[in-house]
Amino acid sequence: MEIIKEPIPGLWLLKPKVFADHRGHFYESYRADFFKQKGLNIDFVQDNQSLSNKGIVRGLHFQSPPHAQDKLVRVVAGAVLDVAVDIRKDSPTYGKSFAVELTADNFLMMFIPKGFAHGFATLTDNTIFQYKCSDYYAPAAEGGVLWNSPTLQIDWGIDNPILSDKDTKHPDFSEFVSPF
Repeated sequence: MEIIKEPIPGLWLLKPKVFADHRGHFYESYRADFFKQKGLNIDFVQDNQSLSNKGIVRGLHFQSPPHAQDKLVRVVAGAVLDVAVDIRKDSPTYGKSFAVELTADNFLMMFIPKGFAHGFATLTDNTIFQYKCSDYYAPAAEGGVLWNSPTLQIDWGIDNPILSDKDTKHPDFSEFVSPF
């Protein structure tokens, strides 16, 4: 596994070493020692997986301290536009976003540290998205930013996405008060 890009300090785009032959492929999707070598001693405690059809946007979500989560995300089947937004109020990159296409074919993964809001748009039907989390889901710690906030100017590549009711009610980034 290698970090191929750090677009915002702490946010990593990762590429595993993939072994492919006539039978298919194999790769390690997570190694604790890799993160420890990079100075991060993360104890992932919960794995999540979602199935979505094309045109769905999920996000932008986070959990507030003391239940903030580091996440390691990847696509098992299909494709997404994955988006992370820096919501660390003292960060020089506060409000900056990074978007990348994660697919089952490109094997890219993103490590999203605490202090980032995260979301994704599904680009194909039957997309399976998987993520490891460093803290358990805590409903009282849930937070979010409006997915299409004019302040953030994120190009999701979808005109009329399918959203949850909750995701339509998050505040615009211009009105957002960060807990980080």
